[in-house]
Amino acid sequence: MVWHRWTGWTCYKHGERSRLSYRPIVHPDHKTGGRRSFAWNDYRDLLVSAHQQLGHPLVLIWDNLNVHRDRRLRAFIDAQDWITVHYLPPYAPQLNPVEGIWSLLRRRCQANTAFTDPAHLMRTLRQGLRQIQYRAALVDGCLAGTGLREESP
Repeated sequence: MVWHRWTGWTCYKHGERSRLSYRPIVHPDHKTGGRRSFAWNDYRDLLVSAHQQLGHPLVLIWDNLNVHRDRRLRAFIDAQDWITVHYLPPYAPQLNPVEGIWSLLRRRCQANTAFTDPAHLMRTLRQGLRQIQYRAALVDGCLAGTGLREESP
């Protein structure tokens, strides 16, 4: 069995088109004791990649996932002058716009689908994420659904 995990983030900047970025990670047979989720260094690499892609400082609004509070990731973030982190209150998925993205996926590409194999699942999820990614209004709707709003600089 192959274990698949996804992480995704939404990017909002006043006056610019909203963005959705995502990254899958495929783990070999998890029964061998291997990791089944993103590690702190996976998140570190994602942050570096996002910073390079966006070309701007990052302000992260993170949930309280254990790896987001990992001491090694925290040390990396503290050493960067281009990252600021704010944490959502515990147990507040309704404040996280990415939860809206996952909800859209469940209702669209995953609804009433019997996946034939892991590759079929991955293709379907990638296609669904691309469909959302190129529709900024959907990404904006996920922020609006939280009740939060962008602030101009």
